[in-house]
Amino acid sequence: MAFTMDDVASLDAVIASGELTWRYKDRQVTYQSTDAMIKARQMMLDEINAAAGTQRRRMYRLSQSGTGYGC
Repeated sequence: MAFTMDDVASLDAVIASGELTWRYKDRQVTYQSTDAMIKARQMMLDEINAAAGTQRRRMYRLSQSGTGYGC
């Protein structure tokens, strides 16, 4: 299914309101939790970016603790 940024904005508004039911186009979806809605939103953004030929940047963080001598 081809999502648009308007669909993402609509879902953002529902997430902000705290509701679990989202209506778009001719469909109605009831999510189990807000976390599920956020995952669906990310899936929509990934699909939009893939269609546009762009990718999400990945960031890696490395850390080191201690002195590194004879641990």
